[in-house]
Amino acid sequence: MKIKNFLAPLAFLLVLTSCSSVRVASDYDREANFNQYQSFAFYKPGIDKADVSDLDKKRILRAIEAEMTAKGFSKSENPDLLVSIFTKTKENVNIYQNNFGWGYGWGWSPWYWGNGYNTVSRTTEGTLYIDLIDAESMELVWQGMGTGALTMDMDDKIERINEMVQKIIERYPPDGEKK
Repeated sequence: MKIKNFLAPLAFLLVLTSCSSVRVASDYDREANFNQYQSFAFYKPGIDKADVSDLDKKRILRAIEAEMTAKGFSKSENPDLLVSIFTKTKENVNIYQNNFGWGYGWGWSPWYWGNGYNTVSRTTEGTLYIDLIDAESMELVWQGMGTGALTMDMDDKIERINEMVQKIIERYPPDGEKK
């Protein structure tokens, strides 16, 4: 019985940690007619300002192109929408203090409760913004944002970029609007 009580929370924790940790949100111009948009192109002036390596820019743009094409858009020299990106990163420092360490020394007995130990972990969290701009008016009509932990492992990085872009573009068109 006690093993069941221990294994159930452990199993839940494993399932929870295996789930996607990408958080997404989107916003849009409520006056825009999203049915009119059929084609897209990348907005180079905006993309050039993104604070990410050129290789990661290429990975992000490839993922966006794949997702936009899957939604029925065509890449065009004379597009309805311009796609721009913006990135930012934030380092999170987590300190876990364990005050229940064992030690040896003076006290009521040769054993005492010591000061324990601290564990410090650092993670880098990245945020990707995808902006869709009406090519005619040059006004932002939709913005999606995804935030998640970043990794330096190449396979994980590519997978994370693809997952983040997919989850962001999944929010387009806005609820109630049909492409």
